[in-house]
Amino acid sequence: MFPLEFYRGRRVFVTGHTGFKGTWLCHMLVMLGAEVTGYSLEPPTSPSLFELTDTAGLIRSETGDIRDFEHLREVFQSAAPEVVFHLAAQPIVRESYRIPRETYEVNVMGTVNLLECVRENAQSVRSVLNVTTDKVYRNREWVWGYREEDPLDGFDPYSNSKSCSELVTHSYRDSFFRNGDGGYFLPVSTARAGNVIGGGDFAKDRIIPDCVRAVFAGEPIRIRNIASIRPYQHVLEPLYAYLMIAARQATDPALAGFYNVGPDEGDCITTGELVELFSSAWGEGASCMPVQQEGPHEAGFLKLDCSRLKAVFGWKPRWHIQTAVEKTVAWSRCLYQKQDVRACMEEQIAEFLRSTP
Repeated sequence: MFPLEFYRGRRVFVTGHTGFKGTWLCHMLVMLGAEVTGYSLEPPTSPSLFELTDTAGLIRSETGDIRDFEHLREVFQSAAPEVVFHLAAQPIVRESYRIPRETYEVNVMGTVNLLECVRENAQSVRSVLNVTTDKVYRNREWVWGYREEDPLDGFDPYSNSKSCSELVTHSYRDSFFRNGDGGYFLPVSTARAGNVIGGGDFAKDRIIPDCVRAVFAGEPIRIRNIASIRPYQHVLEPLYAYLMIAARQATDPALAGFYNVGPDEGDCITTGELVELFSSAWGEGASCMPVQQEGPHEAGFLKLDCSRLKAVFGWKPRWHIQTAVEKTVAWSRCLYQKQDVRACMEEQIAEFLRSTP
């Protein structure tokens, strides 16, 4: 896999650090000894995991819009990062139908702005990872998983803008970070992750946050798209993969590339099955109620083939779907009972890291 000591003392730049995945990533990096600078808008939800865990007290947290190139450049140059993780995005499919122009501005030009900062500061940067999504592929709703060579052509504005972000990354890598011998002096990769779950996700129009809100309110869980199949994984699974890719390519640029990051096939389940697992783990007080699908198009079936990640890095998922749901419920119960959610988060991170070789 990779030596966890790689991040000790490293200067790391994280965009989108106030979001759900960004907050978990920052805590992992801090626990590994990194010096983290985050650049993001204010937390996108209220409550927010970022504020509940006082993440701003652990890192250098800069508030800014990824579309504001001059401000981003100023913060980036000051941080002089060695490793860069790009997570900033408008990440909600349904929201992208409401604000398509903003979605493209954030997800496409935000990527351009970040990679421009990398290009201008290539002397300090050793590794870059752009986090996209499993939805970048042209979804034919077939039964086998998409591979990295399949066409990129997301349907909705969110998915399509992330396909564009991938293409921007490919162009910058080939145009500005290539050696004369055809290799790369600065490794840049993308990671196409499937749906993540975990404690502290408060986003709209996501099934696990909807489950948590329902049980907190003592109401039935309302399920849209009950038969839709998705590759669900605990948030720590892709985050560990991101850390691994960035660390390994820093010492071996030939490993840079485009990687699917998803669960094993048995963890690709329907929305209805996921809610059943949540209800069982929560116990008394959890019930569900299917509702008629409303709103714009969303894919019914989507699965990734992660053979490349496994072959290149020897990676494999650690927490399968039942464990992932149980860990999510454990964190949510901690919040429900007004316990120390930051301690719960750090305990889960430490447990996960102990399970990796």
